[in-house]
Amino acid sequence: MSLRVGRGFDPLAALAEEPLAGRASPARSRLRSQALALARSEALVEAAYSYCIVALEEPVTEWLCAGTERLHAPWLLPAAGRLTAIACGACTLGPLLERRVAELFAERRASLAVALDQLGNEALMAVGRRAQDRIAADVARRGLTMAGELRAGDPGLALEAQAAVLRLAQAETVGVSVNASHLMLPLKSTSMVLGVGVDLPAAQWSRCDHCPTRDRCTVPARAASAQAAAGNAG
Repeated sequence: MSLRVGRGFDPLAALAEEPLAGRASPARSRLRSQALALARSEALVEAAYSYCIVALEEPVTEWLCAGTERLHAPWLLPAAGRLTAIACGACTLGPLLERRVAELFAERRASLAVALDQLGNEALMAVGRRAQDRIAADVARRGLTMAGELRAGDPGLALEAQAAVLRLAQAETVGVSVNASHLMLPLKSTSMVLGVGVDLPAAQWSRCDHCPTRDRCTVPARAASAQAAAGNAG
């Protein structure tokens, strides 16, 4: 189990280039621009991620045994191929942005507070995509494949698994912890578990499958736009 850590990158860069026309009113676009300028001028985002690829004990069952941890994650069991490991990751923006959001609410600048909070959510998703890209590249270098994504609290992985996932990801390295209510701290943090193995087929499910807002969700479109912007910049 080898730890990988990423720091010193700017998840706001792609968000700044993301087009807003067609998905927000002029007022919301203006607020988002103000939130982006505030986040930049006050250096509110301290993006970081950590991950580990952890071998599974044989035989592999719906209770995945990784080191001293056990995760009940039957969704990760593939229809073909062989699951041999899991990649556990933790991503965060650090504590500064959430503190600034609280200050803005206290100052009765609720609209800007909401815009900054939403910008934080987008930035955290960008950090998560970066971490997954790095995990995928790491997995490929080992001659393995990766399929499926679960997050504690979604269907397929109980919220109670959060602490184990963070321990496997060595999340304390990037300042992420979990409290007694399974809430990650800083609040703008997320975790992930991905299947790793030999000849794994593409997962036929998504953690978004059971979301009640799936049909009107704009996250996939924003993710594709951000990835395209990042590719053009490179």
